[in-house]
Amino acid sequence: MVPFIVLTLFSLLSTTGFASLVDDFRVLVSLKQGFEFPEPVLNTWDLSNPSSVCSWVGIHCSRGRVSSLDLTDFNLYGSVSPEISKLDQLASVSLAGNNFSGTIELVGLSKLRFLNISNNQFNGGLDWNYTSIAELEVFDAFDNNFTAFLPLGILNLKKLRHLELGGNYFYGKIPASYGKLVGLEYLSLMGNDLHGKIPGELGNLTSLREIYLGNFNVFEGEIPVELSNLVNLVHMDLSSCGLGGPIPNELGNLKLLHTLYLHINLLSGSIPKELGNLTNLVNLDLSYNALTGEIPFEFINLKQLNLLNLFLNRLHGSIPDYIAGLPNLETLQLWNNNFTGVIPRNLGRNGNLQILDLSSNKLTGTIPQDLCSSNQLRVLILFKNFLFGPIPEGLGACYSLTKVRLGQNYLNGSIPGGFIYLPELNLAEFQSNYLSGTLSENGNSSSKPAKLGQLDLSNNLFSGPLPSSLSNFSSLQTLLLSGNKFSGPIPPVIGELQVLKLDLSRNSFSGPIPPEIGNCSYLTFLDMSQNNLSGPIPSDMSNIHNLNYLNLSRNHLNQTIPKSLGSLKSLTIADFSFNDFAGKLPESGQFSLFNASSFAGNPLLCGPLLNNPCNFTTVTNTPGKAPSNFKLIFALGLLICSLIFATAALIKAKTFKKSSSDSWKLTTFQKLEFTVTDIIECVKDGNVIGRGGAGIVYHGKMPNGVEIAVKKLLGFGNNSHDHEYAYTLKVDEKSDVYSFGVVLLELLTGRRPVGDFGDGVDIVQWSKRATNNRREDAMAIADPRLTMVPKEEAMHLFFIAMLCSQENSIERPTMREVVQMLSEFPRQTSPDYYRSSSSSILPQQSKKNGEKKEIDGLNYKQDLLV
Repeated sequence: MVPFIVLTLFSLLSTTGFASLVDDFRVLVSLKQGFEFPEPVLNTWDLSNPSSVCSWVGIHCSRGRVSSLDLTDFNLYGSVSPEISKLDQLASVSLAGNNFSGTIELVGLSKLRFLNISNNQFNGGLDWNYTSIAELEVFDAFDNNFTAFLPLGILNLKKLRHLELGGNYFYGKIPASYGKLVGLEYLSLMGNDLHGKIPGELGNLTSLREIYLGNFNVFEGEIPVELSNLVNLVHMDLSSCGLGGPIPNELGNLKLLHTLYLHINLLSGSIPKELGNLTNLVNLDLSYNALTGEIPFEFINLKQLNLLNLFLNRLHGSIPDYIAGLPNLETLQLWNNNFTGVIPRNLGRNGNLQILDLSSNKLTGTIPQDLCSSNQLRVLILFKNFLFGPIPEGLGACYSLTKVRLGQNYLNGSIPGGFIYLPELNLAEFQSNYLSGTLSENGNSSSKPAKLGQLDLSNNLFSGPLPSSLSNFSSLQTLLLSGNKFSGPIPPVIGELQVLKLDLSRNSFSGPIPPEIGNCSYLTFLDMSQNNLSGPIPSDMSNIHNLNYLNLSRNHLNQTIPKSLGSLKSLTIADFSFNDFAGKLPESGQFSLFNASSFAGNPLLCGPLLNNPCNFTTVTNTPGKAPSNFKLIFALGLLICSLIFATAALIKAKTFKKSSSDSWKLTTFQKLEFTVTDIIECVKDGNVIGRGGAGIVYHGKMPNGVEIAVKKLLGFGNNSHDHEYAYTLKVDEKSDVYSFGVVLLELLTGRRPVGDFGDGVDIVQWSKRATNNRREDAMAIADPRLTMVPKEEAMHLFFIAMLCSQENSIERPTMREVVQMLSEFPRQTSPDYYRSSSSSILPQQSKKNGEKKEIDGLNYKQDLLV
């Protein structure tokens, strides 16, 4: 009876015109079967009820047929069945924002007008039969894994208005025939592997409003002058794609242009004054090129300008006063040029300025008073100029500020009250000026500087005691106060900071080292040298387990040096010289790594390392008899101790292999194809390839042929405390970036990371010293076995390596940024291109946030290399 009812139902459907909807139902069932993890997002797809299709999520019907399929951002996996092409009434399809993989092809959809397959992992090519989808108007395939030549069949889409093929791996040249797609209003081929010249035929696409061709593509030649025919264009992005030559004057004809991005290229010559005709321009970025000359006076007409980026060029002259009068200007970045004269005094009065970076120029005069007139300013970077005078008082109440870099100028006066306590501030640098006065307490209890990560006041004329408000800096990682006139005791609140680097050297601090310093458990660098400190080294200092660098030299510290400091396994550099220490110098632990010069200038200090034996007073007994008895007893005791030690060592050696597999705990953070026993076999003297303060590195070859390096942490036993311990080192996503920087230095120098440079010195420290942090001197450390090393490439590699190996992880780039810097080697021959770099915000290179090829904008680091 049941089969008869089903047969009757299908018969009725066919006679009443619903058979086609049943066909659509069957196709959708097939599609769902190809999806992975379809539940619960597709739980409305009731596979037992064909008549409910039009009520399913993502489905829209028209005239009894499925006309729209929208699965946007459903987080689906799997493949898309070719059966989808049987939904022959589809007018709109969106599969965007999922994780679909494999190939895809849509054919025979004569009514299809909208197709979006972006942000997936489709691969293969797009060589479809486009004549069968000839009504298509919008085609978006952004951010997939397509690897092929650009499809020529697209030329059959006569009604196509929107073509997005960016963020893939298309290769070859842009077909000149793409200039026949005259109906296009939007064209994006950015973020692929395209090369050759940009065809001038694209200038025929006079309906275009937006064009994106840069970012990962590497073109030859110049910007085609024919692009100036695109008179309807509002957005042009030709950034980061190797274009050279001058900027065509004819681009000034694009009167509707809203955004012009030509940054990160090889453009030369002067900035065309004709760009001043672009009176609708909002965003102009010509940065990171080789442009010369001055800022054109005609830019006074760019009243709509919101962003002006001209940094990393060779521009000169003064910054025009009219720049301050641009009413909508939010971002002005002119760093690393040769600008002279004063900063326009009215800058900031428009009330919209948010980002200002004029660093690494030759500017003089004072800092304008009204930069933060409306509390909009977020980034203020003026370092490495010739600015003088006081810091404007108004900046002390600029609550919008997040980053301030005013170092390496001639500024004087005091820091405005409240400035360093601003609530949003995460970086504050005032180093190498003539600033004076005392550091005020935080007078605003409601303004907590909870985000400040780095404060640099070094090499100024500050005086007086440190404020107790230092404890407000709950996120501070770097505190640099060296080279000032600070006095008084170091406040105990210093122990409330969770800093990684603390430099108090070359001041006039007095009194004892507060024992609270031992609470700074994350500290890796501590310098208190050249002060007037007295008293003993607090034993609490041995609680700083991550300490790598310690300098207490040139003070008046006394008593003995605590033996417990030798237990700091990360401590590789220490200096106790020129104090008043006395007694026997400890010899155990890390003390065995230090040089005698680390203890010079302490005449009352004795020990074998100092070649100054300690003279102990002996107990006096019967003359002539006691000394000989003492020597005999001492010799026998020494012999017995030696026998006991040797016996224990033999027993331990025999039982080591037997017990080690059971006593070692291997915690893996990735899939490994070897065992604990395989690792133990490597840990022997013959395999040592490096030593450091934290341990010994061994070379090993696994049974499967894989070669590995094993680091044995010195002195770590099985107690919970021991377990810069192993798991509480401050590690984040930037830790691997540091390691990658070391690898780059190994490639450049041909040297091992440790072992070639003396005790306590690694390849990073050696490279910085050998080059004096100057990228121009990178050739001094290049591998001499290389017969030919392009200087520009060596400089670029060294620059990236130094960025990666910054002590403060905050200042390191992300691996995404490293990859882009490596892939976008500027290929410049001029040494001017490798002057010190500046840090600010570059505009986002990608118009979408595709995971695979999104470009966050490189945060170029400034003031890292002279």
